[in-house]
Amino acid sequence: MADVTQTVLTVGIPTLAVLMGILVNNSRFNDINSRFNDLNTRFNDLNSRLGEFRDYVDSRFNTMESVFTEKLLRVEQVMGARLKHLEDNR
Repeated sequence: MADVTQTVLTVGIPTLAVLMGILVNNSRFNDINSRFNDLNTRFNDLNSRLGEFRDYVDSRFNTMESVFTEKLLRVEQVMGARLKHLEDNR
């Protein structure tokens, strides 16, 4: 009986230790996986915020482009009027 007990303990204790290690590692992998999911969520949020900012900057540039075009048209009209005045007085 002592031989059977010694054999069971010799085989059983390391097996239990390996199983416990597997369970602990599995729980740690689940923790790491949840952290990666959190990071993925943060990156997606950051990408959407950067997209919104890009759209805002594009709209501001488009607005400035239209204002610049209007100002340039006004300068062109003033220059045309001055040239016409100079040509008429020549």
